Amino acid sequence: MVLQELQPLLVVFTRVSFAAIALTAFVYISGQRMPTSPQIWGAFLVMGVLNNLIPFSLIVWGQTYINSSLAAILNATTPVFTVVLAHFMHDQRLTLNRCVGVLLGLCGAIVLIGSEVLREFNPQSLGQIAILGAAMSYSLAGIYGRRFRNLSPVVTAAGMLISTTIMMLPLALLWEWSFKLSIATWSALLGLALLSTAIAYLIYFYLLAAVGATNLLLVTFLIPISALLLGVFILNEQLTWNAIAGMALIFVGLVAIDGRLITKISKSKS
Repeated sequence: MVLQELQPLLVVFTRVSFAAIALTAFVYISGQRMPTSPQIWGAFLVMGVLNNLIPFSLIVWGQTYINSSLAAILNATTPVFTVVLAHFMHDQRLTLNRCVGVLLGLCGAIVLIGSEVLREFNPQSLGQIAILGAAMSYSLAGIYGRRFRNLSPVVTAAGMLISTTIMMLPLALLWEWSFKLSIATWSALLGLALLSTAIAYLIYFYLLAAVGATNLLLVTFLIPISALLLGVFILNEQLTWNAIAGMALIFVGLVAIDGRLITKISKSKS
């Protein structure tokens, strides 16, 4: 609905700008202040590019060429990129259980969504390459964002979104604006801005400081599970064998990555 009435990059700009306004207001209402250090704002700019500008634009554009199921599988490669890049960037050490867990989670996402979707995969498709590029950008953002662990999550989220809005503003001034949008489109935009961006980033930066990039970005494995469970309980859809097998693989993968249960079992045997 939104993409039928607005250009892809205009959707991104509206999303981040509305979220930036909401979070900045919350910062000052809660008695906090935005930082004034140029160094911190420079880091916000980098984070805005990696976590918003590049992935949001690539995903919105890419999904105009491929279906959402294939996009979900390609987006589920984010933890794979993160595990490898975090090791080489000295953020988190690459271990066997993390490698096995991430691969199990990725296989689970494919089984859950349906492997037949992969028949549409074509390395020559720019839409598919765009989603993979977004996944890699998200992984880099997760690793880079660890530097904000000493800042308030709401301040960090607001700073990043303000930076993204400023970077996109010159392009926004060149677009043909129309405020004659349907109520459904305005509702979708507000939902994207407040729920999927503002609140989501508050949780994102809190968890990033607490558990690290790899564990945080495992959430991409849970997105198809959430969609499946909503379909079962709200739309009365049937739970198929591949859905059950996919969820099982994902949960086993998460247990392997976490490692604590495996460690306890090893200690008990010894």
